[in-house]
Amino acid sequence: MKYIYLGDRLTDPALRGMPCDPVLNAAGKCIRGRNGSMLVAGSDGRRWVVIGRLLRKQNKEKKA
Repeated sequence: MKYIYLGDRLTDPALRGMPCDPVLNAAGKCIRGRNGSMLVAGSDGRRWVVIGRLLRKQNKEKKA
């Protein structure tokens, strides 16, 4: 999973802190809306449209 969804005060508590992957188009780019939203897939495979500003990239593991 590449992102963590932070959510806000109106977000369902089950979605806060949810790890998710971006859904990519045919060109390999993230699917983004005009208003800054982003299409992501949760760990269970369900797709969500979330606010892009509330997504945070996870830290990559350090190479030894």
